[in-house]
Amino acid sequence: MNSGIITNLWLIPAVPCAASLAILSLSNARRKSAAVLAVIGQVFALGMSIFAFLPTLQTNSFRAVQNFTWFTFGDQALRLGFVLDPLAAAMLVMISLVGLCIFIFSIGYMAGDKNFVRFFAYLSFFSGAMLGLVLANSLLLLFIFWELVGLASYLLIGFWIERPSAAAAAKKAFITTRIGDMGFFLGMLWLYKRSGTLLFYDGGSGCLESAGLATLRASATFIALLIFCGAMGKSGQFPLHVWLPDAMEGPTPVSALIHAATMVAAGVFLVARVYPLFSLGGINGVTSSLTVVVWIGVTTALMAALIAIAQADIKRILAYSTVSQLGLMMVSLGVGGVAAGIMHLLAHGFFKALLFLGSGSVIHGCQGEHDIRKMGGLRRLMPVTFVTYAVGMMALSGVPFFFSGAWTKEEILRATEHWPRSHAPYFLMLAGVVLTALYMTRQIIYVFFGNSRVASERAHESPRVMTMPLIALAVCAIFFSVVLTPAWPWLHAYLRGEPAQFDVARLIQPMVFVSLVLVGAGIGLGIWVYRKAGAQDRQRSAEIDPLEYAQPALFRFLANKMWIDELYGRTVITFSWAAARLSDWMDRYFWDGLVRGFGAVGRVFAMLTTSVDEHGINAGVDETTAGTRGLGRLMSKAHSGQIQTYLAALAVGMLALLLLYAWLG
Repeated sequence: MNSGIITNLWLIPAVPCAASLAILSLSNARRKSAAVLAVIGQVFALGMSIFAFLPTLQTNSFRAVQNFTWFTFGDQALRLGFVLDPLAAAMLVMISLVGLCIFIFSIGYMAGDKNFVRFFAYLSFFSGAMLGLVLANSLLLLFIFWELVGLASYLLIGFWIERPSAAAAAKKAFITTRIGDMGFFLGMLWLYKRSGTLLFYDGGSGCLESAGLATLRASATFIALLIFCGAMGKSGQFPLHVWLPDAMEGPTPVSALIHAATMVAAGVFLVARVYPLFSLGGINGVTSSLTVVVWIGVTTALMAALIAIAQADIKRILAYSTVSQLGLMMVSLGVGGVAAGIMHLLAHGFFKALLFLGSGSVIHGCQGEHDIRKMGGLRRLMPVTFVTYAVGMMALSGVPFFFSGAWTKEEILRATEHWPRSHAPYFLMLAGVVLTALYMTRQIIYVFFGNSRVASERAHESPRVMTMPLIALAVCAIFFSVVLTPAWPWLHAYLRGEPAQFDVARLIQPMVFVSLVLVGAGIGLGIWVYRKAGAQDRQRSAEIDPLEYAQPALFRFLANKMWIDELYGRTVITFSWAAARLSDWMDRYFWDGLVRGFGAVGRVFAMLTTSVDEHGINAGVDETTAGTRGLGRLMSKAHSGQIQTYLAALAVGMLALLLLYAWLG
């Protein structure tokens, strides 16, 4: 079975992509067929992913590679391939399982949309591209799927293209991520020039194996940083994070798919995949490129957590939460906690999908309302959504013992605490834990507690096709913690290729109590600050936020996303517009004038040439021709045909010759 799975890994991304093409061929009336094809394709991907996962459990450090030649040029062959190892296998199961829940949820959420068929085609395409990215054993093949994921995100974020905001958000996401991808592409070219291969693993000569890494030692830092540019764009790291909150303009299932199972996970996965390159030549696990990763992650995590506190859109709060959590994952990778970062990525996929789908259920129940200040009291009207959303909130906040997010955050904090270069990231991440619990408590109080307000008057629970995926994801968020606990750190050992050991004593350690205190502080502070705001009645639904009342300038700064978009608008975009206007002016007046000037000079030369030709050369030729014709006519008269005339001319000629001879003699 193992060899069969390895040789057929390509089917995992191929089937959802084939389903996408099949769905695109359907008419808009074939809604049920489109949903069935998409779900069947995702079920197949999940089944194949589970079968691929099983062989990786048999031995420690399992890795199977299937390489093939794409094409040859000259005596060189460009080879691609697929790889199956614990990192890829775990990602496959998470992406396909979370994706399946999102697909099923979408059947109910998008039921009334006129482009239902096209939506499921895009979803399947998105899933297939991300699955292919995870399996790639070549940086080139990974880049191909990377760009397909970008295309799919553009199509889905701008799905409601009739809305100007959705069209603008899609363009913003596409262009911003292309900026990072340019660095990625340059890094890939540089790596190929130095190592001669883009295969990760190739019998000891791959670019991530000892022979390949030896050729990259001198330029590893610069190549790693260029590749990290791509990760910054896809995973929304500062300063390329600005597209991610705007991606909320797409349908809520799209937000869940982008923020939980696909796309944003790609950047973190990329750094984990090429981690040997980032850590090459490190001293105590510290390199220049990893240091950059740490500080970019710290900046992103804190900035996004602060901004989330002042947002009113239920999905935008979760979007900034995603940016913050991605920063936390990058910090973990940068300090050497690769397994901890991937564990948090996997756990985050489940509970963040739960939260986004939960927000979609809330929006659906509140007739499309997004503003949390207009909600309230929904725990009574939407009990299933409330319970599952509360599970996601506690998992994201890191409530210890029963929720997966708690254990992964503790692993990250433990890895950050022992980073030899600085302890500052550790303390800043502690602050981030408090902020996460605070803004999630604020959100859940506004939405589910207190009195019903404007949007809650006719709220209702979502249909079962939407609530069943919520229940499934909530169960995963809880029971996934079983393989994450320090008592039995199976997943941590699995990702590191080590045997797991059971030890209950590990549950009692200082970091658990630190997390408990920090999360408790965040939740307690949130309850203390927002308990009265949640109890406001319908008439007072628009009253200002308590933090806005206490610190209006700071709150306005955070509510406006630290004016980073405005800063870009007045710098990068203004410069781009100025450059565009300058180019337009240069094209219209300078280059066009230059071309017109050369054209005028050409016309002058043409006129001069015409004049010389007509009045000089042509006239001279005409006169010469006329004279020749006249001489010809004159000569023709001398040929009369009379012999006596010819003899007389001959006599005159002889006489002239005799006179000349006599004169010369």
